[in-house]
Amino acid sequence: MASKSGRTNQNTDPNSRQARIAEMRRAEKIRERRNKAIAITAASAIVVGLVGFGTWVLIDQKQAEERKQAAAEKIRKEAEEIRKKPVEGEQLWDVKKLGRNHVETPVKYEMNPPIGGDHHPRWMNCNGDVYKNPVPEVNAVHSLEHGAVWVTYNEKAPKADVDKLAATVGKTPYTLMSPVKEQTGSIMLSAWGKQLTVDSADDPRVTQFFTKYVQGEQTPEPGAACASGLAGK
Repeated sequence: MASKSGRTNQNTDPNSRQARIAEMRRAEKIRERRNKAIAITAASAIVVGLVGFGTWVLIDQKQAEERKQAAAEKIRKEAEEIRKKPVEGEQLWDVKKLGRNHVETPVKYEMNPPIGGDHHPRWMNCNGDVYKNPVPEVNAVHSLEHGAVWVTYNEKAPKADVDKLAATVGKTPYTLMSPVKEQTGSIMLSAWGKQLTVDSADDPRVTQFFTKYVQGEQTPEPGAACASGLAGK
């Protein structure tokens, strides 16, 4: 009985239970500190990662903007150089002798297509407009006064060239295109006081003419509207 009573006392010793409880609490606190440290480390890593990613994005955006500005500056300088050079083979007229009156009566022009002179008060839409049918000269001349380049062609122009020029005009503000059956050249480009005849849409002078004269220095009314005018077909 004594021996049995001794075993019972050992299992129910309050000091032993308190020691076990204390050990469990210490172990729990150690786990809590470890988990907290892990959470803090992970959070710090996430914050560092986000900051690093955000910094990379800002740097990348800045570099992209710098590349964009550099490309635009290069294009501007190239355009300046092109504008300084004359277009080989172009015809020029004394703009001081070209009338600029607004009239609503027929006008007889000395050249075909006309490159300036008195014209109708309403301009042809010239915001990259491609017309399949002839347009009134008096309205197209008003577009030239606003700084537009007018591309014209006759039945001698190959369809592939007409299509290529139409695509160029379609994406270029301050340009228009239409057929002119009676013109002498198969493809002609006109600006105020300027005109060029080419045989092919691939002629490099086409790009030069566009660069030099779309809203070029010859424009009597730079910045004037090329929309809300007369719309052809």
